Amino acid sequence: MLSNVRVLVVDDYAPWLNFVSAALSATPQVQVVGQAENGLTALQKVAELNPDLVVLDIGLPDINGITVAEQIRDIAPNVRILFLTENTIPDVVRAALRTGAQGYVVKSSAARELLPALDALMLNCYFVSAAANHFGPTDGPLFSRLSDA
Repeated sequence: MLSNVRVLVVDDYAPWLNFVSAALSATPQVQVVGQAENGLTALQKVAELNPDLVVLDIGLPDINGITVAEQIRDIAPNVRILFLTENTIPDVVRAALRTGAQGYVVKSSAARELLPALDALMLNCYFVSAAANHFGPTDGPLFSRLSDA
């Protein structure tokens, strides 16, 4: 893993938000620079804190996480986005990854997949939880650009 990764964690469920932040902070190379419990606050903190990575839930109370990711791309195109959500519906996974996000981790798999996903993203690679990967060769591109697949 690269050193000094600045992370913003976004989730509307405070106990989960704190758990993810603590798990990431336990990794010496990771600095959790902020938390947000909704999409609007997340967008403000991305602009203010300039994180390297945003760990983002889809089910936010004000703005859908997919829309938040699209807006993050507009204001901070170099920020990496890792979705951390419970949603495994193929159309939702595809829509999330087509925002330009590089990763998708299912919450039930977070204990074993969150840190490997973070490593992959910081190495400019992609990560999709096995629980969310329902795609085959006939499903078309999974990521926002064909060159990313």
